[in-house]
Amino acid sequence: MESIYIPRLTRLPNRTERIEFSEVIAGLETLTPVQGWVQVVHQGNYLEVSAKAEAIVTLSCHRCLQQYNYRLSIAPTELIWLSETPDNTDLALFERDISSEDLIETLSPQGYFELETWLYEQLCLELPQRQLCDQNCQGIEVQESTPAQPAIDRRWASLESLKNQLSDRN
Repeated sequence: MESIYIPRLTRLPNRTERIEFSEVIAGLETLTPVQGWVQVVHQGNYLEVSAKAEAIVTLSCHRCLQQYNYRLSIAPTELIWLSETPDNTDLALFERDISSEDLIETLSPQGYFELETWLYEQLCLELPQRQLCDQNCQGIEVQESTPAQPAIDRRWASLESLKNQLSDRN
């Protein structure tokens, strides 16, 4: 998936580019290609990005550990500000308090919008935190031992044998 050169958007009709795609996104393991569309509108000092995409991923149930297929579907919208601020990778920035203005994503108005990276991030954010194959999943079945013969950990078997020998002597 190609990056979008931001200054080129200003020369397009309605300053809008709409891209339909059906591609495999690097780093995202899916059973089907990610399919959908992305629309990027240049609004002067910001980009308005909207998309609709879906794919099928394989997840592991957190209760029973079985794998199951999950339809991952997104319809995000985001405003990305265009600003000529320099790249702030100074270590001193990690030690200062962060204001809400610092949490806004910005791009250079002369740079590129990395479409595949943005889609990857949006899809990863939509993956469920609580992965269950079914709402009624009972989890891993545990076989309970019968009360007549309690389960003995094999690591303690020799100690149990010694205990039985000592009780036979009495």
